[in-house]
Amino acid sequence: MKLGYVTLYVDDVQTAITFYENVLGLTLRFKHESNLYAEMETGNTVLAFSQHDLATQLVPQGYQRAHPDNEALGLQIGFDVENVTETYHKALANGASTVDPPEVKPWNFESAMVKDPSGHLVEFSKPVHAVNPS
Repeated sequence: MKLGYVTLYVDDVQTAITFYENVLGLTLRFKHESNLYAEMETGNTVLAFSQHDLATQLVPQGYQRAHPDNEALGLQIGFDVENVTETYHKALANGASTVDPPEVKPWNFESAMVKDPSGHLVEFSKPVHAVNPS
């Protein structure tokens, strides 16, 4: 078993593509000609975007839409990055809003969290290697 993909429901698929390309350097894997669905290369798991018009067909009973002005949904996606602070500032420059600025957590893990332009929680993180004092 493996996690195959994560799909974020968004207002505008192209806006989501542009954000993740500019901030994380992800590349487009697939984009449907309707512009209602796209997939990004992220390694073993695909990050996909589905426009709300399509998503409402897939989930006809409805769902809670993410939005930058609303309370965050109860899930986040996380990316391991080389430079948490740089990635955090790129995200803000590309339309994200801050949730938690970069800091080293007590468990020796540097992380920052933003809401992407669609309102989804996104964490940028990097393990911090302990330095042994001499």
